Amino acid sequence: MNRALPAVRLRVPTHEDAVTWHRIFADPDVMEFHGGRAAGLSVYEELTARQRRHDAQLGFCLWSMLDESGQVIGFTGAQPWERDWGPTGEIEIGWRLAREHWGKGYVTAAARETLERVRAAGTRGVVAMVDARNARSVAVTRRLGMRLAETFTTPAPRREAHCYRLDL
Repeated sequence: MNRALPAVRLRVPTHEDAVTWHRIFADPDVMEFHGGRAAGLSVYEELTARQRRHDAQLGFCLWSMLDESGQVIGFTGAQPWERDWGPTGEIEIGWRLAREHWGKGYVTAAARETLERVRAAGTRGVVAMVDARNARSVAVTRRLGMRLAETFTTPAPRREAHCYRLDL
Protein backbone atom coordinates (compact mmCIF):
# COMPACT_ATOMS: atom_id res chain seq x y z
CA MET A 1 0.00 0.00 0.00
CA ASN A 2 1.43 3.36 -1.04
CA ARG A 3 0.04 6.06 1.18
CA ALA A 4 0.75 9.75 0.94
CA LEU A 5 3.58 10.91 3.14
CA PRO A 6 2.86 13.65 5.67
CA ALA A 7 3.97 17.22 5.17
CA VAL A 8 7.22 17.77 6.97
CA ARG A 9 9.56 20.73 7.18
CA LEU A 10 13.28 20.71 7.91
CA ARG A 11 15.12 23.68 9.36
CA VAL A 12 18.51 24.35 10.88
CA PRO A 13 18.26 23.57 14.59
CA THR A 14 18.10 26.51 16.97
CA HIS A 15 19.69 26.66 20.40
CA GLU A 16 16.17 26.16 21.83
CA ASP A 17 15.82 22.91 19.84
CA ALA A 18 18.47 21.37 22.09
CA VAL A 19 15.94 21.40 24.94
CA THR A 20 13.26 19.85 22.72
CA TRP A 21 15.61 17.16 21.39
CA HIS A 22 16.67 16.37 24.97
CA ARG A 23 13.03 15.97 26.02
CA ILE A 24 12.04 13.87 22.99
CA PHE A 25 15.05 11.60 23.34
CA ALA A 26 14.44 10.99 27.05
CA ASP A 27 12.03 8.24 25.90
CA PRO A 28 13.74 4.83 26.30
CA ASP A 29 11.90 3.51 23.21
CA VAL A 30 13.38 6.30 21.07
CA MET A 31 16.86 5.62 22.45
CA GLU A 32 16.73 1.80 22.33
CA PHE A 33 19.31 1.65 19.53
CA HIS A 34 21.22 4.79 20.61
CA GLY A 35 22.57 3.82 24.00
CA GLY A 36 19.26 3.39 25.81
CA ARG A 37 18.89 6.87 27.27
CA ALA A 38 19.22 10.51 26.34
CA ALA A 39 22.50 12.29 26.86
CA GLY A 40 22.68 15.34 29.10
CA LEU A 41 21.28 18.64 27.85
CA SER A 42 24.79 20.01 27.25
CA VAL A 43 25.39 17.25 24.67
CA TYR A 44 22.33 18.40 22.69
CA GLU A 45 23.39 22.05 23.04
CA GLU A 46 26.75 21.14 21.50
CA LEU A 47 25.06 18.95 18.87
CA THR A 48 22.71 21.70 17.69
CA ALA A 49 25.60 24.20 17.61
CA ARG A 50 27.67 21.75 15.53
CA GLN A 51 24.73 21.30 13.14
CA ARG A 52 24.50 25.06 12.62
CA ARG A 53 28.22 25.03 11.71
CA HIS A 54 27.72 22.05 9.35
CA ASP A 55 24.88 23.86 7.59
CA ALA A 56 26.97 27.01 7.14
CA GLN A 57 30.05 25.10 5.94
CA LEU A 58 28.57 22.12 4.05
CA GLY A 59 25.05 23.20 3.10
CA PHE A 60 23.48 20.40 5.13
CA CYS A 61 23.21 19.15 8.70
CA LEU A 62 20.93 17.23 11.04
CA TRP A 63 17.88 19.46 10.65
CA SER A 64 15.08 19.80 13.15
CA MET A 65 12.05 18.01 11.73
CA LEU A 66 8.74 19.84 12.12
CA ASP A 67 5.27 18.40 11.64
CA GLU A 68 2.34 20.13 9.94
CA SER A 69 1.68 22.29 13.01
CA GLY A 70 5.31 23.48 13.21
CA GLN A 71 6.16 21.37 16.28
CA VAL A 72 9.70 19.91 16.46
CA ILE A 73 9.28 16.13 16.42
CA GLY A 74 12.89 15.01 15.99
CA PHE A 75 15.71 15.40 13.50
CA THR A 76 16.63 14.13 10.06
CA GLY A 77 19.60 15.12 7.99
CA ALA A 78 23.19 14.40 7.14
CA GLN A 79 26.61 15.01 8.59
CA PRO A 80 30.14 13.67 8.17
CA TRP A 81 30.80 10.34 9.92
CA GLU A 82 33.51 11.35 12.38
CA ARG A 83 34.11 8.19 14.41
CA ASP A 84 37.34 6.22 13.99
CA TRP A 85 35.42 3.08 12.97
CA GLY A 86 32.80 2.52 10.29
CA PRO A 87 32.52 4.63 7.12
CA THR A 88 35.04 7.25 8.28
CA GLY A 89 34.96 10.45 6.26
CA GLU A 90 31.70 9.66 4.46
CA ILE A 91 28.42 11.55 4.71
CA GLU A 92 25.87 9.76 6.89
CA ILE A 93 22.16 10.39 6.78
CA GLY A 94 20.26 9.78 9.97
CA TRP A 95 17.02 10.34 11.80
CA ARG A 96 15.48 10.21 15.24
CA LEU A 97 11.80 10.76 15.89
CA ALA A 98 9.54 11.28 18.91
CA ARG A 99 7.76 8.00 19.75
CA GLU A 100 4.23 9.36 19.25
CA HIS A 101 5.04 10.09 15.59
CA TRP A 102 6.36 6.63 14.63
CA GLY A 103 4.71 4.78 11.77
CA LYS A 104 3.25 7.87 10.08
CA GLY A 105 5.84 8.38 7.33
CA TYR A 106 7.59 11.44 8.78
CA VAL A 107 11.09 9.94 8.65
CA THR A 108 10.71 8.69 5.08
CA ALA A 109 9.40 12.08 3.92
CA ALA A 110 12.17 13.95 5.75
CA ALA A 111 14.89 11.55 4.59
CA ARG A 112 13.81 11.99 0.96
CA GLU A 113 14.03 15.76 1.41
CA THR A 114 17.47 15.26 2.99
CA LEU A 115 18.66 13.29 -0.04
CA GLU A 116 17.54 16.11 -2.35
CA ARG A 117 19.32 18.74 -0.26
CA VAL A 118 22.52 16.71 0.08
CA ARG A 119 22.53 16.01 -3.68
CA ALA A 120 22.04 19.74 -4.35
CA ALA A 121 25.05 20.47 -2.10
CA GLY A 122 27.20 18.32 -4.38
CA THR A 123 27.46 15.13 -2.33
CA ARG A 124 27.81 12.08 -4.58
CA GLY A 125 26.77 9.40 -2.10
CA VAL A 126 25.58 8.79 1.44
CA VAL A 127 25.64 6.04 4.02
CA ALA A 128 23.26 5.18 6.84
CA MET A 129 24.60 3.32 9.87
CA VAL A 130 21.80 1.29 11.45
CA ASP A 131 21.79 -1.09 14.41
CA ALA A 132 21.07 -4.48 12.83
CA ARG A 133 18.15 -5.00 15.28
CA ASN A 134 16.42 -1.73 14.31
CA ALA A 135 13.79 -3.02 11.87
CA ARG A 136 12.09 0.39 11.55
CA SER A 137 15.26 2.15 10.38
CA VAL A 138 16.19 -0.76 8.11
CA ALA A 139 12.76 -0.34 6.47
CA VAL A 140 13.45 3.38 5.91
CA THR A 141 16.75 2.58 4.17
CA ARG A 142 14.87 0.22 1.84
CA ARG A 143 12.22 2.86 1.06
CA LEU A 144 15.06 5.23 0.15
CA GLY A 145 16.58 2.68 -2.24
CA MET A 146 19.72 2.12 -0.16
CA ARG A 147 21.64 -1.15 -0.30
CA LEU A 148 23.37 -3.04 2.49
CA ALA A 149 27.08 -2.58 1.80
CA GLU A 150 29.00 -3.52 4.96
CA THR A 151 28.59 -4.87 8.46
CA PHE A 152 30.52 -3.48 11.41
CA THR A 153 30.78 -4.35 15.08
CA THR A 154 30.36 -1.24 17.21
CA PRO A 155 33.08 -0.61 19.82
CA ALA A 156 30.86 -0.43 22.92
CA PRO A 157 28.52 -2.00 23.39
CA ARG A 158 29.63 -4.56 20.84
CA ARG A 159 26.68 -4.77 18.47
CA GLU A 160 26.21 -5.49 14.80
CA ALA A 161 25.72 -2.35 12.73
CA HIS A 162 24.76 -2.30 9.07
CA CYS A 163 26.12 0.28 6.68
CA TYR A 164 23.66 1.07 3.88
CA ARG A 165 24.81 3.04 0.82
CA LEU A 166 23.14 5.15 -1.83
CA ASP A 167 24.79 6.81 -4.82
CA LEU A 168 23.40 10.26 -5.55
